[in-house]
Amino acid sequence: MEIATWNINGVKARLDSALAWLDEAKPDVACLQEIKSEDAPFPCAPFEALGYQVETHGQKGFNGVAILSRHPLSEVTRGLPGDEIDEQARFITALVTPEGSTMAPIRVACLYLHNGNPLGSEKYPYKLAWMERLISFARTALLAEEPLVLAGDYNVIPDARDLYSEKAWVDDALYQPQSRAALRRLEALGFADALRAVSDGQHYTFWDYQAGAWPKNHGIRIDHLLLSPQLADRLEKLRIDDHVRGRDKPSDHVPVIARFAA
Repeated sequence: MEIATWNINGVKARLDSALAWLDEAKPDVACLQEIKSEDAPFPCAPFEALGYQVETHGQKGFNGVAILSRHPLSEVTRGLPGDEIDEQARFITALVTPEGSTMAPIRVACLYLHNGNPLGSEKYPYKLAWMERLISFARTALLAEEPLVLAGDYNVIPDARDLYSEKAWVDDALYQPQSRAALRRLEALGFADALRAVSDGQHYTFWDYQAGAWPKNHGIRIDHLLLSPQLADRLEKLRIDDHVRGRDKPSDHVPVIARFAA
């Protein structure tokens, strides 16, 4: 069983790239962020032709998340609890039931956390408040004692191993102490960072379009898969498909894929 997360930065702009990668990598589940599409016009048919069931929580021109699965999806919920007036499409969950396997159903949450810039605006407090809601959701979800993954673009750089230069990011919302501390509190509930479970090395998932970040390898790691204990026990390996960043018209993020034992 393979579960992937990828901020595709616009499903219509990256449709060919997304389909090519899915056909190549064939993850069982793909969590997509920043689809920038409402639900109705989302191009489901090409993904369905590759064998994926599609569930979306979209928004016109901004944000938006989707779960694609080769296995049956059920119990789909849209929106992060805790703020009834929050209209930003940043969170979707579904129960994935693996076919032809003894593996228990997996609760998949696909999330797109706010960037939070510029500091000093209302955007950073919104980001921190959203993280508190995520922590509350996760704390409750863990009570079910089921395999659970919180997959997505967190827009948080965990520590110095996850960026090419602390000096370059010290004043950015992605590397602020408060959001990094909130991520640590989320993990402290009992979640494992899938990448850190298999590697202590320096790895990136995002390279800006500007200043030659990709050819210079000036990257950061902000796309994470956090695993409940019931799923962390099944983690076999993790890979980052960074070659996708070098293709034509790429997203500035790349897919991260975790493999789990049946």
